[in-house]
Amino acid sequence: MTLIKSISGIRGTIGGKVGDNLTPIDAVTFAAAYGTWIKQQREKDDYRVVVGRDARISGDMIQSLVMQTLIGMGIHVVDLGLSTTPTVEMAVPMEHADGGIILTASHNPKQWNALKLLNTKGEFLNGEEGKKILDIANSGEITFAEVDDLGIITKNQAYFDLHIEEILNLDLVNVAAIKKANLKVVIDAVNSTGGIAIPLLLDALNVDYVKLYCEPTGHFPHNPEPLKEHLTDLSEAVVKEHADFGIVVDPDVDRLAFMDENGEMFGEEYTLVACADYVLSKTPGNTVSNMSSTRALRDVTETHGGTYEASAVGEVNVVTMMKKNNAIIGGEGNGGIILPELHYGRDALVGIALFLSLLAEKKIAVSKLKASYPNYFMSKKKIQLTPDLNVDALLKTIEEKYSKEHPTTIDGVKIDFADSWVHLRKSNTEPIIRIYTEAKSQDEANNLADRFIEELNALANK
Repeated sequence: MTLIKSISGIRGTIGGKVGDNLTPIDAVTFAAAYGTWIKQQREKDDYRVVVGRDARISGDMIQSLVMQTLIGMGIHVVDLGLSTTPTVEMAVPMEHADGGIILTASHNPKQWNALKLLNTKGEFLNGEEGKKILDIANSGEITFAEVDDLGIITKNQAYFDLHIEEILNLDLVNVAAIKKANLKVVIDAVNSTGGIAIPLLLDALNVDYVKLYCEPTGHFPHNPEPLKEHLTDLSEAVVKEHADFGIVVDPDVDRLAFMDENGEMFGEEYTLVACADYVLSKTPGNTVSNMSSTRALRDVTETHGGTYEASAVGEVNVVTMMKKNNAIIGGEGNGGIILPELHYGRDALVGIALFLSLLAEKKIAVSKLKASYPNYFMSKKKIQLTPDLNVDALLKTIEEKYSKEHPTTIDGVKIDFADSWVHLRKSNTEPIIRIYTEAKSQDEANNLADRFIEELNALANK
């Protein structure tokens, strides 16, 4: 069982001992630390925080604990109930709130949950802000409100509709073309809140759909990370239903992947590539993704006359660089689309709308669309960490060994070879080292990953 406290929030497994897992006491402590930080930002009479959750089994319990803690601090809560990460992100500024909390462990299995924390703009906290909250939680210096000053909880079920309305109002979303295209899709929402939000979006666009795992029960029918090996049922359903493509999201709907009409993965790395291709064709500009994302985005961006930059892994790092470089679209290769015109957060719903617009205008099969992009292959593997392992020393040794390749070290170690690359980094959310590689063939990518896994294991066992 695990509890991970980091600048990006608190994430852990449900049950077990306090401080070792995400127990009710840990949830209350961290919510109170966040509430204290909110009050430190500015002095006012009326504080407000938006709270929503994905459909995982522990969500109702954790949300109740978090909301009751906040009202105990005199902070009013806007309760979105079942929601998505991007919906909560959009609700924060719409509500003129002081912040937001999303209860979701994203792609992690059902035993996990987490508190994701937002600032008053509806964006994830930066490292300095996250550290302050950790310091508050560790200090225990938290003051609660007196009885006459308790907060109140207000339920608001309108934000799915408001979120979708904002998407449909974007000039980039070609509503008329989508409605005329007579497209049919299959949706795998892993029995979480995408099963509510995505059908609402598709209904508004007159897109026919078949639901697969769209009941928000939190009982995930397969590993919730949207990777090929987890999506056999979706592949079969797309072919059986003669659908134009399949849609799969993670439990909190900030990651998006597609499957072509033949039941083959479009590739979550290419979600951002396709959406960026469409956006750049309408509005020239720059793009940003993280260091673990495909080179294809760079290639497509340069084809449209723009400039591509790579940030450290993590949504807040991508957003920071997007603002710095005035990027008009960006995101992460795990299927996360960030469109600043809507909001600075990964958003699968706007990704679906952009992808539908691209298909409707090009009138092309998804398999042919994929074939039109630069062809790279990626391997994503990981090594489980042990408590006694000095990961920083391991990565430093790798950096020194490959110094002639001029590795990048802003986030772990990334080594760029002529026709391939490898990125080694500690995960922010799990006790693992991630090994991402990309090459001109799947075998080359897999072999490169295996080579570095062997090197890391050899170093760890010295």
